[in-house]
Amino acid sequence: MILHKTKGDRIFSLINGLVMVLLCFTTLYPFLYLLSLSFTPTTVSQLTFDSLIPKEFSLSNYARVFENDNFGQAFLVTIFRTVIGTFSQVFCTMLVAYPLSKRYFPHRSFWTLFVVIPMFFSGGLIPTYLQIKNLGLINRFLVYIVPGLINSSNLLIIRNNFMAFPEELEESAKIDGANEFKIFVRILIPLSMPVIATIGLWTAVAHWNSWYDNMIYVSNPDLMVLQQLLRKIIIEGTTAYMNTASDSATQVFTNPESVKAATTIVATLPILLVYPFLQKYFMKGIMIGSLKG
Repeated sequence: MILHKTKGDRIFSLINGLVMVLLCFTTLYPFLYLLSLSFTPTTVSQLTFDSLIPKEFSLSNYARVFENDNFGQAFLVTIFRTVIGTFSQVFCTMLVAYPLSKRYFPHRSFWTLFVVIPMFFSGGLIPTYLQIKNLGLINRFLVYIVPGLINSSNLLIIRNNFMAFPEELEESAKIDGANEFKIFVRILIPLSMPVIATIGLWTAVAHWNSWYDNMIYVSNPDLMVLQQLLRKIIIEGTTAYMNTASDSATQVFTNPESVKAATTIVATLPILLVYPFLQKYFMKGIMIGSLKG
C-alpha cells in the first residue's frame, strides 16, 4: 500500500532536511577551512574566514611538516601505538569477556561487577601515576599499551555478543573434539567480526587521538606521540617543534597558522581513510553486542 504524505509530513521532512544540511555544514566547514588554509602559500599572512578556496595553492606547508624530524618520529610512534595497542586491547578484552559470558563460570556476577566498577570510579591521577611508576612504565613505550589492555565498556559489549550465540553451537564443536581455545579462535572470533571491527575502530581512534598519557608519563622526546606534538604546536603556539633545514629567507615568510593547519590535516587524514571501510560494521556490531544484558 502506498502512503501519501500529508502537508505536515512534507513540512517536517523539509525542516528535518534543512537541519541536517546545517549540521553537516557546521561540521565540515572547520575542516574545509583548515584544508584550504593548509594549501595557502606561506607568503599569505592569513586566510579570510569566509573563503574556502585560496587564490594561490602551495605545498610548502606540507613540505615543512614532512621534513620535520619531530613529526616523523612522532608519526611512527603513533602508528606503532595504534596498531599494537588496538590488537592487544581487543584480543585481551575478548579473552576476559569469553569466560564472563558462560553461565557456569564461578561467581560470574561478582567478576562482572568487578569489571563494571572502574567505569564509574577511578583511583585518581596520583595513585595511578604511582602505580605506573612502580610497574616501571615511566618513559617506556609499554605505558601506552599496558594500562589500557582491558576496556570495561568494550568488554561488556563483547560479552553480550558471546552470550547471544546459542550454546548448541559450542556443544557441537566439543563433540567434534574442539577445546575451549579452538572454539574461541575458530568459531566465536569469525562470527564476531562485526563487533570486533566496531570495537577495533573505537580503540584505534582512541589510541590515535591520545596525548594525555604522553604528557603525564613520558618525557623522552623519542617517544612523543603525534597528538602531543600537535598540541604543542597549536595550543602552546611554539615554533621550536617545527624547525627544519629551511634557510632564513624562507623562515621570514613562514605563516605559522598555515603550518599548524597542514599539521592538523596530516594528523587527521589517516584515521579518516580507515573509517569508511569499517563504518558498515558499526550498527550491526552495536546491535549484536546489546542483545543481552
